[in-house]
Amino acid sequence: MTAPAPTPPRALVLGGYGLIGAAAMRALMAAGFEVTGVGRSETAARRVLPQARWHFADVTTLSTTDWQALCADVDVVVNAAGALQDGGGTDLAAIHTTLPARLSAALVGSDTRLIQISAAGVSEEASTAFFRTKARGDAAIVAAGIDHVILRPTLVIGAAAYGGTALLRAVAALPLIDWRILEDTPVQTIALSDLTAAIVTAAKGDIAAGTIADLTEAEARPFPELIRDLRHWQGLPAPGLSLPLPGFMLSLVGKGADLLGLFGWRSPLRSTALTALSDGITGDPTHWLAAGGRPCRALNDTLSDLPTTVQERWFSRLFLLFPLVIATLSLFWLASGLIGLAQFPAAVEVLTSRGGSAGLATVAVAAGIFLDLALGLMVLWRRGLRPACLGMIAVTLGYLGAGTLVAPDLWADPLGPFVKTLPAAVLALIPLALEDTR
Repeated sequence: MTAPAPTPPRALVLGGYGLIGAAAMRALMAAGFEVTGVGRSETAARRVLPQARWHFADVTTLSTTDWQALCADVDVVVNAAGALQDGGGTDLAAIHTTLPARLSAALVGSDTRLIQISAAGVSEEASTAFFRTKARGDAAIVAAGIDHVILRPTLVIGAAAYGGTALLRAVAALPLIDWRILEDTPVQTIALSDLTAAIVTAAKGDIAAGTIADLTEAEARPFPELIRDLRHWQGLPAPGLSLPLPGFMLSLVGKGADLLGLFGWRSPLRSTALTALSDGITGDPTHWLAAGGRPCRALNDTLSDLPTTVQERWFSRLFLLFPLVIATLSLFWLASGLIGLAQFPAAVEVLTSRGGSAGLATVAVAAGIFLDLALGLMVLWRRGLRPACLGMIAVTLGYLGAGTLVAPDLWADPLGPFVKTLPAAVLALIPLALEDTR
């Protein structure tokens, strides 16, 4: 009689569709774990890992009792949930401190292991709320006295690009000028595959309970050298001109990105990311090696194992063009509306001179101005991007259709008022193609 197959170990991964969480889910599934991802957005989850099992919830609102129910019969919980900065509905204390405290309290008295994905450099005295709240979350786990392993990676490099790693690729792909920034800032990295291998090793119980370790390559390099290495990996030529970027300009960029956060944009250029970079991203692999962990590869070895294709170069070049396209669309539509408002009588006359009634022409021009201004503002809002771009295309086609009926002669106008609207409609297609963040 055949013995029944052993029950596979069960793992729960919080933040399962993030850069680290998604990679951890894949690695654990490949290692034979039965994995359930936890996240808030079903759309993002189904896009990243459609074949996986999911539980959808806002993890910052779950109570200790909720966690007890969710973690019942689970062997390992991997907490890869995290955020960079407060704002736009994000609460760092809730994600980095309250969540681990409630989760670890729920695991007291159980055999479930908690693997906390923290960050190298966390400290109560750190310069950013990101590191301070992470440190408090780590401390809450330790204080709970549960079976835990806390992993603190440095800068994570993988095939997928998200947040800061996407920004680094974009900076490396900038043409013509090499903008020198943070020239004395040391940076260490870890391959995403090395991080997920460490998670699997800890999940299997091969790392002692209570281990707290940085995960990183052994050597650091200055930030400009990191950018040069990425550019070489992308197969791009070195820019012909190298110029320093003044610190105050970098600070202004960060403040501008923080402002965009109020509109729902989570830019990797926000002040927290820039401050963290300025402080340096370094760690000490000693504790990980002493715990029996595998050494992490150096950056050049990490990059040599990653394919660099035309898709990589496209992404890197388009990353910074995306906000430029949005800004251009906003300015175009706002300018159109404001010019129409300033030249209201002349705009009305365009229609009345071709036989339209004064009342109907006035309403049509006023409606057009309102739509132009509304679309120009809406496209700046993250949640308004898609409807705004679709609206721009629809309004442009509406303008051209109605204009052709009322004033077909404008197609032959030497200034091309009809012809010039077509590129604007095509430009609105680009954000629709690039809006995905995961």
